[in-house]
Order: sequence, then C-alpha cells, then structure tokens
Amino acid sequence: MNHRELSVLMAGLLVTSLVTGIVAADPPRPGTEGNGLTENESAALWSRDADNYITQEEYRQRYGEDRSAVHQVANGTDITFKRPPATAATWTRNDFEDLDAGGPDTSVHPPHADLEDGVFIEDAHATIFAVQPSTRGHLESGETPLYIAPNGTMRGFVDYRVRVPNGSSSGNTTISWSLTEHEIEEVRLKKNGETIAERDGAHTPALDYQIEDDWSANLTLEAEISVRLKKTVRTDLGDQTDVDVTYRTETRNVSDSIAVEIYDLSAYPYYAEYPNGDAGVAIFQSRPWQGYTLTEDGEARVRGIWRFYTARNTNWDTLVRSNRTDSATVESDAIPVYVHAYPSRIGPRAEPVRDGPELIETWGTDRPSPVGTIGENINIDIVNQSYTTTYGVAVRAENVDREALHVGGIVRGVNASIVEPDAGSERQLRRSNLTVEVIQQNQSQATLRVELRDNQTGAPIALDDSRQYPIGGTTRNGYITVADQRVETNASGVAIVTIDEPGIYTARYHPGSWLGHDPAYVSDTATARWHPLGTIDGWFALVFEVGWQLLPFFVMFYAGKRLLRMLGPEDIFGQKP
Repeated sequence: MNHRELSVLMAGLLVTSLVTGIVAADPPRPGTEGNGLTENESAALWSRDADNYITQEEYRQRYGEDRSAVHQVANGTDITFKRPPATAATWTRNDFEDLDAGGPDTSVHPPHADLEDGVFIEDAHATIFAVQPSTRGHLESGETPLYIAPNGTMRGFVDYRVRVPNGSSSGNTTISWSLTEHEIEEVRLKKNGETIAERDGAHTPALDYQIEDDWSANLTLEAEISVRLKKTVRTDLGDQTDVDVTYRTETRNVSDSIAVEIYDLSAYPYYAEYPNGDAGVAIFQSRPWQGYTLTEDGEARVRGIWRFYTARNTNWDTLVRSNRTDSATVESDAIPVYVHAYPSRIGPRAEPVRDGPELIETWGTDRPSPVGTIGENINIDIVNQSYTTTYGVAVRAENVDREALHVGGIVRGVNASIVEPDAGSERQLRRSNLTVEVIQQNQSQATLRVELRDNQTGAPIALDDSRQYPIGGTTRNGYITVADQRVETNASGVAIVTIDEPGIYTARYHPGSWLGHDPAYVSDTATARWHPLGTIDGWFALVFEVGWQLLPFFVMFYAGKRLLRMLGPEDIFGQKP
C-alpha cells in the first residue's frame, strides 16, 4: 500500500475497534509475535478479524504503546492489495514451527481433522496445514478454486496417541503391556494417487513439490504410523515364574486431500501500431491473472479486475488435545494464512491514471457476484453484481517495450511465459476513409450515401455479416452510426440511409477490435447537411405553402380594393364636411 492509498483509506475510515486480546477467534495483535513480519505487514494480514476500532488514546492506555498508521487503519477496516503479497506465506512458514504434537499418550489435532482408530493407534490423523505459494480465487458462488504454484511446499500436521491395554491378573497369571516403539515411518505427497514427494516421518512435515503439465489435481498428504507393544505374561508356578514375552505391532496409514488448480501461466500477446505511432498491446490468458507492465521501469502497466486480501484459515483457530480419558480445546499456536483474489468494484485500470496507457478493451466470462463466498468480518470492495472476468486486456500506449513485457499472475511469484500465437502476433492497423453525401432529396426526406474505404489502398471495407464467405474466409465486425441508426456497409463498402428531419448529420465508423481483424482499422467520421431549401422542389414547396397560407389575405385585399372603386370613399366614410 502506498502513501496515497493509505491517506485515502485513513480519510474514509469509519472508526470502529481493535481486538482487545488474543482469543481463539481472533489473530494475535500486530507486533507481538516474531513471525518474520513487521508490525505494518502483520496488521494488514488479518482480513477476517473483527474491525472494532479504538482510538489512539484508548490503544495507548490499554497497551502502553503507540501503533503505526497502517495498524490504525487495519484496526477499523481490511487492507487490500494490487498484487498477491508475500506476507501470507512468510507468516505461515514461521508460525508452522510453533505447531507441537502431544506425545504417545496425547493426540493433538484441529477440530476438522479426519481421525482414525485402530487396535493400538487412536485419534490418528494427517492434516494439511497449508500449500503455498497459493491463492484462493473467489469466482462465483460455489466456485472458489485454490490456485497453487507449480513449484511450492505442502505443510502438514501428523499426530496420534497409543492405546496401551490395561494389565490383568487371573489366578496365578499376570498380563502386562508396555510401549516399546512408536513412530511416523514415512510421509508422502501424492498427486492423483502418484507419489511426487516423500520424506522421513515427522509430526510437522514440509514437502517440496514440482508439478508440470497439469491443469488440476488432487493432492494427498499421507503418513504411515507404526507402533510396537510388548506383552508380558507371567505365570507363577510356585518354585519358579514362567515369563512369556511377545510383541504386537500395528501400522496405519492416515491421509488428507485437497483439490487444487495448478497455476502455470502462458500468455498470448497481440501487437498493433496505430497510424499516429502509438502501440497497441492485448494479452489473453484463460485463467484469472493480475496484469502486465509495458516498460522496463514498470511505470506503465495495466491490471485486470482482480485484487487481493489475506486471511487466516479459521479451521486452525483451536486445537483439540485428546488422551485416553478426556479431550480439551485449546488455542492454537499456529495459524495458516492464505492470499485471496476477488473481483473488485474498482475494475480493470491502466496506470499511471492520467497520462498512462489507455484501456481500450477487456473480455472474459460473465459471472455472478461471488460476495456470498467471502464470509464474515471481511470488508472489501468486492463486486455486488454480475461482472466480467478480465481474461483478456488490451491497451493503447505511446511506448511499449516488447522485450520488457511482464505478465503477473494471481499467485505470488508466478509470472506468465510469453507464447507466440499460431497465427502470429502482429496486426496491421490502418486508417479508414469514411464519406457521406446527400444523393437524393425532396421536401420531406433525403437519402444519404455512406461509403467506407481503406485509406491506404482505397479498397472497400465491407461490414455486412450476412454475406457468405468461402472456406477460410472471415467476417469483419464493426458498424456505422448515423441519424440514430446503426448500419453496415455492403460488399462495395456502401450503406444507404434515409432521413426525414433537416439538420447536420455526422456518420461515425465503429471498427471491430484489431484483435480479430488483419488488417484492422481505426475510427473515422464524416458530416453531411440536409435541409429542404437546398433543392428547387424545396423552394417551390416553400413558396406554394406560404402562398397558400397567405391566399385569404390576398383575397380580402383584392375585394377591398374593388369595393373602394365601385362605391368611392365618400360612400363608405360619409360626405365631406
């Protein structure tokens, strides 16, 4: 977050209150734990906390210290990011070290763990703690895939307890049990049932993986637990004691699985040069992605609709400690944090805002709002109605360094490899020549002839999608607007428009995107004027209409003159004095 965003957020913050202590449902207070983050980074980490604001004075009285500006903002709202931050993985990696198992008599597990029991092994589990780098995508209701980097680390927690049978006596025979060995023999990471990583057994295994050429997968953390017990049978024979020692072993496999999307980006760029020298760039990727930079210094850039926040996995807020006779819920010392991507109301935008690239087109899939997937206590600018995923973004800019083109993904550290499209990435972008003239008119209407041609070659530009093309041919999208009508040119590049109101008419060519046309064209305008007085018929009609309207006056005038001649003025106005 830069200083400008911080000041805007501070100015618009409606003050509410800070978490007053560490309880099971709330994260630790920023700056109180050494988990590899600064106070500011830790403060921005907990989007799922209760945003109950307290003033600086109240905070000082309660904790005896001041807090940073970012900490103050995060106390009353949630902080979002333009790019997937590294803070979630840093916190998770360090906090994971605080996760401790319970020993042979006690099993420690999160409440959601899938527990398994055997003869001697009880409350056994292998539970996935986190897979990172990763981002949980909020696409729509019921669709929140976890995108993981092709190279990453799965962390898990494995624990169990051993049930040692009680001893017994019967007659002169005594049976006793003791635990001789117990261990986690091996931990494996499987992808769709195939082992892709393994290591020696551990309660808190971290398994590095590398996955290639896969779109989605089911990852499974699997642990093999074994125990060995000694059974001693003592028989008192009077003058001697007979001791019979046997060993019982048990092995049990426990596992946990998670569905993931392998986030391996390949971006397909298209380029065009505008007639004035500007450059056009469009990039398409079939999954959500962050955006791209156009220059080596990274100043000119464009991003899509996705923004990010970080939130803890509440499944790990508490842990259950179970032994042979009881179980208790305790606060967890280890909390995994994930990055989340969501469609923002800010929408796609180019930067710098005022004098940077011009965002000319976006395209993707129409989806309903995923607001229902966010959960409680998260205050972000998520879209609250249907939106379009920005799988493709096109811009126009003064300068584009193709060698420095950098495409960023929604998973931290995953950038797209640039792939040349099969049909080539260059698009010709030419000037168009639009003309409009009045070719026929009368006193009530006029006919306009609109013509559209290639300004470079003079060839007609046809927009008539109803025409039939040979195999391999394509239609050209686009249209012309004139006189509140939308028209398309025929094979000769001509369209005919009839108008019935006098005035000045401007025709404008709205070309189809240069992404789907080669050559493509830029817009052009042309103007024509029509008024009925511009024709002889129009003047004749005007004179006729005016004469017809004045005819009664002419008749009265003529009748008056005739009456004066017949009677004389003295007959009408009386004798002279």
